[in-house]
Order: sequence, then structure tokens, then C-alpha cells
Amino acid sequence: ALGAWGVPALVLSRFAAAKRVGIGLPVALPLAGETRIVPAAAFAYAVTVFASDCYAELYGRRAATRLVNVAFLMNFVLLGLVWSTILAPGADPGFAGQFRAVLGAGTNVVAGSLIAYLLSQNWDVLVFHRLAALTDGALLWFRNVGSTATSQAVDTVVFVTVAFGVAPALLGVGEALPRPVLVQLIVGQYLLKLAIALLDTPVVYVVVAALRDDESPESVPTEAV
Repeated sequence: ALGAWGVPALVLSRFAAAKRVGIGLPVALPLAGETRIVPAAAFAYAVTVFASDCYAELYGRRAATRLVNVAFLMNFVLLGLVWSTILAPGADPGFAGQFRAVLGAGTNVVAGSLIAYLLSQNWDVLVFHRLAALTDGALLWFRNVGSTATSQAVDTVVFVTVAFGVAPALLGVGEALPRPVLVQLIVGQYLLKLAIALLDTPVVYVVVAALRDDESPESVPTEAV
């Protein structure tokens, strides 16, 4: 069930990452201004973090880490299938160009998202279970917010820096964004993810309670924390 939520969200985030969304704010924030600029993938990607936290709570660190790393490898399967479809001869050249424009995410975005995913999701699982050990399996809200807040900081900084700062210059796929724009993207995306982490905590409680069965541990597994 958790994979049914997380995997489609992860897939969608790969295609949505290239689009930037402007969210108006009632007041101006330092470095973010009055409009919060975020990659559209932030909304879908937040679901993957939510799913991994629920999975970690139910099945433990080893199982959650395995799920994260398998999902990372499946990204390459996804990319292979997408690009084999894009490169296949098309009967309608005009539509083929549009198809490629929609599904062919920029190389810089793919590189940034893959690196950020591997680092941040493994960090999320590690911190989640460190906090579980620290609190003897209590305070689910604390480890959910704590792990998500720190892992999303890692994800945001790595993704934006690599996808829009480093990769364009190294790979020759366009120009790197100016540093002030990179900072605005990082701040805007992180604040959005932090807000989602706070709002989804009650949902984590509901989902964990609904999915916990006789085979699931009564408290958070703390093996190898």
C-alpha cells in the first residue's frame, strides 16, 4: 500500500521537476521574497517522504533502507523505458517532438534529482530511527518531523545546486542559474516541504495505525540504529 503511494509520486516528480511554480505569500520572507518559487516536483516528492516514514515506522530501518535503494535503482529502469519510447521512430514527427519535450526531462534535472533522492532518503531513514532509539519508540510526531525536516534540507540543497547550478555548466545543457535565484529556489522549496512535514504528521499516525497488524512491531524497530 505504501509503495502504491510512494512509487507513482516518485515517478511523477521526475517529470515535474523541470517546471517552476510561483506561490504567492501574504508577507515577504528573507531570501524568498513575496513569491515562493519551487520546482513543481516538490509536491509529489513530499508524498515519497511521507510513505518512507510510514514504512520505517512499521517495518524498521533495514526494510526502509532497502526500499529506498530499490526505488533509486528503479529510477534507471524508468529512464530507460522513457527514453527508449522517445527515441523510437514516430509516425507523426510533430507529435514526436512534443512527446519528447514533455517526457524528456533535462539531463541536469535528472542528475540532480537522482543524487538528491539517494542522499536524502537514506538520511531520512537513518535520522528517523536514531530519534526512535533516543525516545524509546515514543513520540512518532517528533521523529516524523525531525527526520523529514533534516532530510528535506539535504534534498533541497543538493537537488537545486546540482540541477540548476552545477550540472548545466558541467554537462553543457544550458546556463547555470544566478546564485540569488538558486538561494530563492532552495529557501522556497524547503519552506514548502517543512510545512508539508508539519501538516502530514496526523496523517502518518492514521496510516500507521491502519496498516499495523499482528506481524508489525508494537513499537518502532530499533535494530542497527
